[in-house]
Amino acid sequence: MSGEGSPTPSLEGAARLRVGLVAASWHEQVMGGLLAGARAALADAGVRDVLEVRVPGTVELGVAAARLAPRVDALVALGVVVRGGTPHFEYVCQSATQALTQVAVGTGVPVGFGVLTVDTVEQALDRAGLEGSREDKGREAVEAALATALVLDDVAPRSGAAAAHRSTPPGAVAGAHA
Repeated sequence: MSGEGSPTPSLEGAARLRVGLVAASWHEQVMGGLLAGARAALADAGVRDVLEVRVPGTVELGVAAARLAPRVDALVALGVVVRGGTPHFEYVCQSATQALTQVAVGTGVPVGFGVLTVDTVEQALDRAGLEGSREDKGREAVEAALATALVLDDVAPRSGAAAAHRSTPPGAVAGAHA
């Protein structure tokens, strides 16, 4: 079981974070489970400032994450790629992984990687956080992104739009002048 030995991160302070949630649309049932798990994890951590974006497929996750990165403290990317009989699987998986890694390293915004790369739909369903699933990869991706954002914020706080948003009083507009 791949979730065996997984950490239980402390998410104290996560409520102050702004999170971008980017999700593909293919495989509606699996994506519904991943999104439900991610949303539940965000709610459990007290995160209310969430920018949620849906894109057609897993390849498009990278460009959407790159566009949101300057506006958020953490990103979560959710998708599913099921192996078929052509090399398409390898191309999509490699493209999505490289793009999301590039966003994280290039911007310093942690990306929770909730992209399922599986051989069968049954494997995806078992990881989607649905009733009867053994794992909830949507929840795990959120927890990883939040925990990483909190650790990085402690050792090297970010400046920019997301940081300005956190210091703006409710009802005020970040960057507005009186």
